Amino acid sequence: MTTIDYIALIVFMIVWSSYTHITTSKTLFARTSLNQAMAERRRQWIHNSLTRDLKMIDTQIMAGLQNGTAFFASTSIFAIGGCFALLGATDQVESVFRDLPLVHYAGRTAFEMKVIGLTCLFGYAFFKFGWSYRLFNYCTILFGGMPMMHQTNENRQAAEHAAETVIRMNIIAAKNFNDGLRTIFFSIGYLGWFISPYVFMASTTIIMVALLRRQFFSEARRAIMDDLPKP
Repeated sequence: MTTIDYIALIVFMIVWSSYTHITTSKTLFARTSLNQAMAERRRQWIHNSLTRDLKMIDTQIMAGLQNGTAFFASTSIFAIGGCFALLGATDQVESVFRDLPLVHYAGRTAFEMKVIGLTCLFGYAFFKFGWSYRLFNYCTILFGGMPMMHQTNENRQAAEHAAETVIRMNIIAAKNFNDGLRTIFFSIGYLGWFISPYVFMASTTIIMVALLRRQFFSEARRAIMDDLPKP
């Protein structure tokens, strides 16, 4: 690989880590991220569950969260398999890349290293989704141990403590899910590296800008923030 390839890879890592830091911090330009706002929504939901004995609604919500996580975990596995298949068909891909215009082909070794890097990204995403799925499973078990309404009325402090335990587990599971989803998004920018390192840097930047807009300036965030109680 050339020097510009290494520079593009460093830029990718800096942009990814910067985006992670920005979205996990409390605010950006005095604006709360969509993830942070949804964490407060999770807190409201689980506290509200203390006011009802029948928690079928809550278990259905948890099942939906688990199913979504399982879907992305399975998708990551298929993507990893596709990367290994791509490594096995390097000769065919090499012949195609040589004839494509505007494609900077750096050789067989560089191509295989890029595919291995993409495989690592999907492997990291699978690990995050798998751990998130397990944490949501733990959260469901903790939910089952939450007190009933009459127990909540008898000992409100103990009920609040049980709810906080579920909230913390749910937020941690959601954080791991968001980490995996973030990896999937940035892997799209990574694909630009197969064209040229300049496209790699440009696509990575575009992905970051698009994600930041969704986190801090999107209609979804506005809908959540308009409905949150003012401090």
